[in-house]
Amino acid sequence: MIASLDGLVGAVFADSLILEVGGIGYRVYCAPTVLAAVRVGERTKLFTFHLVRDDAQALYGFRTPEELGFFGLLQTVTGVGPKVALGIVGSRAVGDLQLAILSDDLALLTAVSGVGKKLAARIVLELKEKVAAAGVAAGAGAGGPASEPEVVAALLALGYSAGEARQASRDALLDTAVGTGLEDRVKAALRTLLKG
Repeated sequence: MIASLDGLVGAVFADSLILEVGGIGYRVYCAPTVLAAVRVGERTKLFTFHLVRDDAQALYGFRTPEELGFFGLLQTVTGVGPKVALGIVGSRAVGDLQLAILSDDLALLTAVSGVGKKLAARIVLELKEKVAAAGVAAGAGAGGPASEPEVVAALLALGYSAGEARQASRDALLDTAVGTGLEDRVKAALRTLLKG
């Protein structure tokens, strides 16, 4: 299993690049945002998903472990293959995509080529609980600043609607007097909800 590659960019194509590592050139399929950011001859590191099938092998490359993880999660949804998953991950920041799933934002998902209303609804249905659980777990264990999807996930788990959770989360993130941890931001969001 090839988990990451660090080397020189040998060539850039419309859907992939060649990453030269130790004299071997690996073809890695990437989102357009990744391809636009690299230059031939520059050193780059990609976190990779190594797809192995009976009839083919392919590498898919991502800038961060979060993008790689979300790509893998998307492929657990019935009807989402690597090409569609790559398109989704490449369309927005992972946090925005998680928030879209948590808040039933089908419009954001259907804006991606290859994702219709039915598939977007299936993605939301099959991933909502997983994204909420992952967001809360990641925020609780990281010790770093909590993101909007993590705060929304926590509020959804407490039974608030997606609209209430999104607005309260935004208010909590804008409040500079509130700590940056998940617990502090969730408490601030709850205070906002109780006032309203």
